Amino acid sequence: MSNTAIVTGASSGIGLEVARRLLKDGANVVLGGRDTGKLAAAVSELGAPDRTLAVAGDIADPVTAKRLVAGAVTTFGSVDVLVNNAGIFGASAFVDVSAEELERFIAVNLRGTWQVTQEVVRRLLDQGTGGSIVSIGTVLTQHAVTGFQAAAPLVTKGGVQALTLALAAELADDRIRVNMVAPGVVRTPLHPADGVDGLAGLALLNRVGESEEVASAVAWLAEAEFVTGHVLNVDGGFVTGRR
Repeated sequence: MSNTAIVTGASSGIGLEVARRLLKDGANVVLGGRDTGKLAAAVSELGAPDRTLAVAGDIADPVTAKRLVAGAVTTFGSVDVLVNNAGIFGASAFVDVSAEELERFIAVNLRGTWQVTQEVVRRLLDQGTGGSIVSIGTVLTQHAVTGFQAAAPLVTKGGVQALTLALAAELADDRIRVNMVAPGVVRTPLHPADGVDGLAGLALLNRVGESEEVASAVAWLAEAEFVTGHVLNVDGGFVTGRR
């Protein structure tokens, strides 16, 4: 891979592992995130300062999308791959979700993803060389769990899944492929380190996933020339069945 990828939410967890994998595959990587200090630490950890660029900002702010694309083009000359990883999650009973909480989920997960994708697609269309967009969703939009009440974030992730399918059709003639990776339970900072393995039984493989495994799926979709409009579950069999 000799191109430039933008990865949002890249300072930790799945986003950081995606950036690491794309760098390993030869890409230049623009890392997006809200925390300047965490982004700087991520760039240092990745150890490829000549092929990485950190752009701090909240993707809910439309200016951040413009800065991500401008940074990629100015520093590396193009944008070829977008990985929409940034997002927020949280469990709360449906009747307890305030209008302000719902709006924050919409602003970050849905509108933020929309804004970054729109700016990248405009650039890809100008370049005329095709491209690849991979968004990170969740298997919980396909198979809900009674004990995990999270209607607010899930409805926004469902919107991103709908956007994936719509854009796969709309952009096919421009050779822009649009796909999604839907993780199951994965060992990330989102879950308490001392409790995540207790969720292993949700998957047929009887273990939780690792961020590196999600990153491998993202990297494959980024390069899979005959795949578009696909939702790739990386869930250990969570959606398929039960133990």
